[in-house]
Amino acid sequence: MFRRARDVSRLFAKFGQRRDSGAGGRRRGHFSEIHRNSVGEIHGHFIRTYQHNNPSLMAPVIKSYALSPASIDKARFAFKEIDNPTLPVWNHMIHGLCKSDCPGDALELFDRMSERGAMMDNLTCIFILKACAKVSDVLHGKRVHTRVLKLGFGSYLYVCNMLIHMYGCCGDLGSSRAVFYEMDERDLVSWNSLICAYSQCGKHREVLALFDLMRAENEKADAVTMVKVVLACEFLGASELVDSLAGYIDDNCIEIDVYLGNTLIHAFGIRGSLAKARSFFDRITEKNLVSWNTMIIAAAKSGDFDQAKKLFDEMPQRDCISWTSMISGYTQGNRPKDAISLFLGMMAAKIKPDQITLASVLSACARVGRLDKGKLVHDIIRKNGIKPDVYIGNALTDMYCKCGSVDDALDVFHNMKVKDSITWTSVISGLAVNGDSEHALQLFSQMLQEGTSPIHGTFVAILLACSHAGLVEKGLHFFSSMQKDYGLIPEMKHYGCVVDLLCRGGHLGRAYEFIKEMPVCPDPVICRILLSACKAHDNLVLARIAIEKLIESDGDNGLNYVLSSNSYASAQEWEDATKMRELIDQDHILKPYGCSHMHYPE
Repeated sequence: MFRRARDVSRLFAKFGQRRDSGAGGRRRGHFSEIHRNSVGEIHGHFIRTYQHNNPSLMAPVIKSYALSPASIDKARFAFKEIDNPTLPVWNHMIHGLCKSDCPGDALELFDRMSERGAMMDNLTCIFILKACAKVSDVLHGKRVHTRVLKLGFGSYLYVCNMLIHMYGCCGDLGSSRAVFYEMDERDLVSWNSLICAYSQCGKHREVLALFDLMRAENEKADAVTMVKVVLACEFLGASELVDSLAGYIDDNCIEIDVYLGNTLIHAFGIRGSLAKARSFFDRITEKNLVSWNTMIIAAAKSGDFDQAKKLFDEMPQRDCISWTSMISGYTQGNRPKDAISLFLGMMAAKIKPDQITLASVLSACARVGRLDKGKLVHDIIRKNGIKPDVYIGNALTDMYCKCGSVDDALDVFHNMKVKDSITWTSVISGLAVNGDSEHALQLFSQMLQEGTSPIHGTFVAILLACSHAGLVEKGLHFFSSMQKDYGLIPEMKHYGCVVDLLCRGGHLGRAYEFIKEMPVCPDPVICRILLSACKAHDNLVLARIAIEKLIESDGDNGLNYVLSSNSYASAQEWEDATKMRELIDQDHILKPYGCSHMHYPE
């Protein structure tokens, strides 16, 4: 007996429980609250005095241990020393296990409790139903529900609310709804439990319908309700309802906590309602990182980069998402130089980028042709041991191709373990643009052999390759196969590629016939392609037709008049050339400006 007591004492000493000199020394008798720092001392006293198996004395000790996740193992040990646990001891232990990382153990303990014939109370029901919800064990939950009804707890409000929650977490909406509508009395938690159940199961229309019923019964919503209702509107694309919900929140003085505030910032931010999003941001008293990041994304999406950068600079702390939101915002907002500059700042701050950051900055490098910065990013990927997934691989391939470094692009391409349609399209396009049409066509054949389906961009690339190589008939075959073999309806850019293919091959008549047979009206780019070819081949008849179509479709663009004048001048039709030049002086004509570009290395 003495040896056992010493062993138990040594075990708790090993757990590292520190004495608290201000705890009042040893305590005797019953007590309800135990200071966390003194519980080990008191437990040790019970062990030394052989009272550690007394359920009445040990109940507060087990409660203190069980409700602290770090000491749940101590609770297990103390519980095992009790031969006949009382109901409070069972409840404390089940409650603690439910809150722990092993909620399934609470179900096992409940089964042991039932086998030993111990009666449960309403608190047992609540704790065990919460455990069922955590592990999505609806069968166990139904057995508990049966006992709830037998023991007369079916009228207990908190028990019913937990039943609604449990069934919702398990995806059994029918049972969740049945409990809700059978309740004689409901409170806000009852409504929120069913609304959350609908939301979790993706039943967004039902969320809105229940919210309408809630208002009809004069039940005032809170922040939890509104988060789910706003999210339902977002999923359903009912953006107009979000405005009325914002009014409801204001009219009912609902507190804007951080979760509701973040949800509203996102809802208004994706619609471009920046002022409204900012108003909710400013009303959040305790903002978290998500609040700042969501507001930055909203500002960047709206094109207000000054506000986005100001918010970024004012953040009390930043994470990778904060930096990435700004970098991707700059890239998507056609400010690639700012994106690259901020990325360099991110590296200086020693923040490790993620795949989205890297793909965004590589896209920025591609847009401005900064091969040096693109290679720097590639080096960072290698040095940081970042696993290049398909998105980073595609971004690297695209960057190298657009910067003219096709060999580097091919090196990345061949080392990619997983390739998608975009991967193949990027490298085929890069080869075509950089003049290696033969290699582009070879890769296209390999792409089809490996079972990768081409996309619209693939056919733009392959038609461009055929155009540069003078492979007119092959290009027409590929164009025909788009819809016939792959179900891809040609877009304007594909028609433009075919017109360019025919014009480069000197087939101006066929190009004109092709344009006439197009199922859509040709855009100004196609007319300019035909006009340029007419000038090169001295075909004044078709040139006049192209000029007429061009002025008709894009009459406010001064560039079209310049091209038309040059075409007439090339054919020595000076009167028509002069007339076109004079038309440029009309007030509604947008004048073309000449410009030059120089790049200074940093």
